[in-house]
Amino acid sequence: MSNHVYKIVELVGSSTKGTDDAIQQAVARASKTLSNLDWFEVVETRGHLLEGKVAHYQVKIKVGFRLKD
Repeated sequence: MSNHVYKIVELVGSSTKGTDDAIQQAVARASKTLSNLDWFEVVETRGHLLEGKVAHYQVKIKVGFRLKD
């Protein structure tokens, strides 16, 4: 096994369905332009309120991907 070097990017996913869907949205979008995605970390959770109800969930994540050798 060789040593790996990782780069980390921060993303914010949003969803009207919930935090899990917000994470899925962010990871799905990142996978369209980044390769070798290996892990994610939830950094922050917040949301948007509208008329006393949750309108959107927002999740800030860090995504780690391996740099090519």
